[in-house]
Amino acid sequence: MSRSKRLGIAKKTLDYIPKNIFTIADAKRGDIGNTSSYYADTFFKYLDSDSVTIAPYMGEDSVTPFFSYPNKWVILLALTSNHGALDFQFTTDKNNEELYKKVLRKSQEWGTPENLMYVVGATRAEGIGEVRKLAPEHFFLVPGIGAQGGSLSDVANYGFNSDCGLLVNSSRGIIYASNQSDFAEAAGKAAQELQQEMSKILLEKNF
Repeated sequence: MSRSKRLGIAKKTLDYIPKNIFTIADAKRGDIGNTSSYYADTFFKYLDSDSVTIAPYMGEDSVTPFFSYPNKWVILLALTSNHGALDFQFTTDKNNEELYKKVLRKSQEWGTPENLMYVVGATRAEGIGEVRKLAPEHFFLVPGIGAQGGSLSDVANYGFNSDCGLLVNSSRGIIYASNQSDFAEAAGKAAQELQQEMSKILLEKNF
């Protein structure tokens, strides 16, 4: 399938979603400034997505073009849930600062709590607590609940505070709740169960 055809399908999908539903283009883009400008234009103008995930490791000029669009969100990879995160994100510099913490600290010079969120993997619950200390006012997108083994209660305990919260994502745990003909019903039930668990946690925390 050609790139233009894939892009067309993505646009039709986003156009189908009601406008009151927050949309995330999980694209993990991050390139030189000029290229990032075209990516930002594609996701925020052509596709009209509310947000896009960005890989920060090429630095400021690869990220800041995405901040040029009002009422749009950059969701920056901070601490991911995959095993390969151990390859780079926890390495330390001469001041013994871990790389993911440097990303968090530096990136807050580029964006604000009104246009910048962070991806923080649910499988690193204690790490979520460390990220929350460094970014107390920013929302987190938290993948890894369900199939990857992340615990919703642990994520909430480490990630919530009285001012800011979490966008919790479960993909495989919902999409693949069943591989039989009842897959749609099973997916709906799995999503509802997750929502009910989250509602219970919010009530317990009195948020």
